[in-house]
Amino acid sequence: MAFLDIAPASEGHTLVVPREHARDIWEISEATHGHVARMVHRVAALLNTALAPDGVNIVHSTGEAASQEVFHFHAHVVPRRHGDNLHPMWNSRPAPGQDLEQVLARVTAVR
Repeated sequence: MAFLDIAPASEGHTLVVPREHARDIWEISEATHGHVARMVHRVAALLNTALAPDGVNIVHSTGEAASQEVFHFHAHVVPRRHGDNLHPMWNSRPAPGQDLEQVLARVTAVR
């Protein structure tokens, strides 16, 4: 299901939540996550038509370290406008190639 956030980051900020309980991305089933992803797509299209934003952020956080506050899986669909003063969640910079290779090796080792 989808509903407007009661403390919106921007006009139209919408939450998409599965009816079936899952604490986070690690607990949600692949099928249920697929349903949520399709609803996120539909909501983003509706907001684009209704509000004509300049862009949109799709945000999900798993775990307290990632700023998860509500422990039921959900995704935020946040319409964006140039100059809206919302800040990114991180400041990224290029990683050294060897770091990327090490991470890739660790991830591919668990396949």
